This record gives sequence, structure tokens and C-alpha cells, in this order.
Amino acid sequence: MKPLELGIVSDEITPDFREAVRHALGWGIRKFEIRVLKSGRVPAVDPAEIDDVIATMKTHHVQVTALSPGIFKHSLARTAALEEEVLNTLPVTIALARRLGASMIIVFGFQREAGEPASRYQDAVAWMKRAAALAHREGMTLAIENEPGFWADTGANTHRLIKDVGSPALGANWDPCNAFGTTERPYPEGYEAIKDVIANVHIKDTTKGSLIQCVPVGDGVIDWKGQVRALMHDAIVSHATIETHCLPLVENSRKNVEVLRRYMEESA
Repeated sequence: MKPLELGIVSDEITPDFREAVRHALGWGIRKFEIRVLKSGRVPAVDPAEIDDVIATMKTHHVQVTALSPGIFKHSLARTAALEEEVLNTLPVTIALARRLGASMIIVFGFQREAGEPASRYQDAVAWMKRAAALAHREGMTLAIENEPGFWADTGANTHRLIKDVGSPALGANWDPCNAFGTTERPYPEGYEAIKDVIANVHIKDTTKGSLIQCVPVGDGVIDWKGQVRALMHDAIVSHATIETHCLPLVENSRKNVEVLRRYMEESA
């Protein structure tokens, strides 16, 4: 079994990056994904706050692993928004990621509207190809996060989109909790369908569905014991990122770290 390091989405502790790092270091975490800071969601944040992030990284020797700007988290019908994201948001995010030493950007797989014809899937492929081509030119990896109600919702559907785009710069941000309530069981079926394209992993848990309510890891229905064991056995990723999603954030994030470390110890 290969050891699995834990990271965390910084605003799942607090949007104050410096304060988030202080808490996380106490839990033995040194890897951070940045989504939201005090001034907003990346990349539309105060430049002074980015300077403070960089200073905090240098002071505490921590790493930013990925940025999550929320790209493609809406329907294919919103072509103007898609164009803006490809032409402006993504390039600015890539520049920010490079400045922070991150090599990955989390994106989404297009919200699927009620009654949307299957033929629209080709539009999803085309938009993602444009984004992946830009990322490839810039030496960056895009990771599609599966999300309920999206074209990329299950492990199988996310895998299909990645394969149809066919870019070496495109992988999956596998979120088993987000796959709950779809047509597949997140683990093991969803994981087995997607594991050969996984670039990043998000960890949270639920009893009702991730868009309804999340709970601390181990209190929900996701088989995190099995999923952690498989990640360690298959050695697909070197770390997995906690995305707590339930209040109180600090307390539940700390609990998630403790539970996941226990799962890892039991799997070793």
C-alpha cells in the first residue's frame, strides 16, 4: 500500500488563507486547494490577498495544489458565459496558478438542463476541447469534477467526456460524494469506471446527496473506507483533498482528518 497524503480546500476551514493554514498545520496538512478567499472566488480576488497567500506559503512551506474557479458550472445554453470563461477566466486562472506554483485547475462538466437532447453532448466535448487545448499549451492540467445533474455526473459519464476530448491535459477530479444518487454506486462502480483518468480526488460525505446536505466523513453513505483503501492500493494520486461542506467547518474538517487517517492506518 502506498501512503496517501491529505490536503484540504482552504475555505473549507476559512476564507482567510493565513488562518486556514494555521489550523491545517496543526492537523499535519501542508497541501491546499484554493477556491474562495476573503475577497472572492479565484481568480477574481484582491491582488493584495494573493500577495499574502504567497507570503504565507513561503513562511510555512506549504503548497497550493490546485485552483477552483468554477469554470463550466452552468448549462451549455449560456454560450456567452462559456466564451468568457475560455477566453478570459481560464487564461487568468492559469496565470494565477503558475504564480502560486499550482499545476491543476478544477473545472466542471456543464449543467444538464431538463429535456436537453443527447446531441448536445457534442457541444460539451467541443467546449472542453478548447479549454484543454489552452491548458495543454500552458503546461497545465484541467480536472473535471463530477457533479449531480451535469453531463459529467457519474464516473462513467465523466470518463466518457474525458476520453472523447482526448487531451493529455484533461483528467478527472473524482468526487464520490457528488456521484451519490446517480445511476451508479460511487464506490466501487463509479471509481472503477473512472480510475484510469483520475488526476485529483475530493473527499466529503452525505446521507441525502451532496447538493442537499453533507456530513462528516464516516457519518454518511459513501464507502470511504473502501475508497481510501483502493486509492492507496492503486497509487493513482499521491494526495486527496478534503472538501468538508458541513458546519462548523473547523470542527468538522478536523474530524474528517482524524477519521481519514484512521482509515489509512487500517488499510496500510
